[in-house]
Amino acid sequence: MNMILVWFILFIVFLIAEVITAGALVSIWFCVGSLAAMVVAYFGGNPILQVVIFLIVSIVLLLATRPLIKKYVRPKITKTNADRILQARGVVTEEINNLKGHGAIKVDGKSWTARNSEGEEIIPAGEEVIVIAIEGVKAMVKAMEKK
Repeated sequence: MNMILVWFILFIVFLIAEVITAGALVSIWFCVGSLAAMVVAYFGGNPILQVVIFLIVSIVLLLATRPLIKKYVRPKITKTNADRILQARGVVTEEINNLKGHGAIKVDGKSWTARNSEGEEIIPAGEEVIVIAIEGVKAMVKAMEKK
């Protein structure tokens, strides 16, 4: 089989792999390496030289560009509505009892299932709390200091 065709087929395979991985930069460097090897094959280079060129170009591009791309091309982190209530004050609407596994609060007009982040202490309805964290769909709260 003609080596130019072999390198072209490999280029297509690596390109398809890159498309399937949704641009995760898994095989793009091997696409460039196979193109470089195809150029060497076009000019009559030895098949061993073609493989060496393929490996060198692919590895050098991988090592040189992947860290830069990972640094500058980051996926956007989308904040959710849950992030909005962190450190927000709320009011207990249903007694928070970790042992019984129930409790609810109202924060910014929205109801949340809640648990006491400070242990098994019961927080009665009507108490003011502050949201410390979100764990799954539960707000982890602690009672506000009484004045």
